[in-house]
Amino acid sequence: MGQRVLVVDDDPTVSDVVRRYLERAGFEVILAGDGATALRKFSAEKPDLVILDLMLPSSDAGNDRAPRTAHVGLEVCRQLRGRPDGVPIVMLTALGEEADRVLGLQLGADDYVTKPFSPRELVLRVQSVLRRAGNTAGPTSPDTPAETFIDGDLVVDAARRRATRDGVELALTVREFDLLVFLLRNPGRVVRRAELLKSVWGWTFGDQSTVTVHVRRLREKVEDDPAQPRRIVTVWGVGYRYELSHA
Repeated sequence: MGQRVLVVDDDPTVSDVVRRYLERAGFEVILAGDGATALRKFSAEKPDLVILDLMLPSSDAGNDRAPRTAHVGLEVCRQLRGRPDGVPIVMLTALGEEADRVLGLQLGADDYVTKPFSPRELVLRVQSVLRRAGNTAGPTSPDTPAETFIDGDLVVDAARRRATRDGVELALTVREFDLLVFLLRNPGRVVRRAELLKSVWGWTFGDQSTVTVHVRRLREKVEDDPAQPRRIVTVWGVGYRYELSHA
């Protein structure tokens, strides 16, 4: 049986197309048309990844008059990310919803695809996110470097995809973890946002605010004072630099 993907979208045409492409790629697909159904099916079906349209109706999808609003999708994102069994989330957003997309990333979404989108691209994004999230425990795969980074109270095991601070495991999303490991592999070097977008996200082009949002979220988890970061330092007009604490 393939990995399970929960697709949350109230447009039956979009849901059907996405379902068919995902099933063709070997995934088992679960559909939900509104926020309440999505949360219920998430608990019951325990999917490996969620594709979440931010614009969802505030009530059952069968009610054609139910207003569609990004607030519903963002609330679903927040609740899913707050659960201990949280899984990767790929958002679907419209081209003009940049503010909502940024807020979704701040709430912990791992990736996003902008409508109108190519179903094939969406499948590739899903596969990429799941591949990055897959090695959370167990033996190291042949293509995964057996690296452990220690920076003061921060310990990051790249192979097991586990990061702790003061012995407490950090709840990092897939992208946050990849971003942290990339910076730790390049300490002291100024890294441009475009390079991070290419190396961490695998995108040759895209909205660089995605990087900014993830850096902000990562700082909240690895810095004593995120407003005055000592580890992930901003190099204004260029990008970021990771400073080892040598503690």
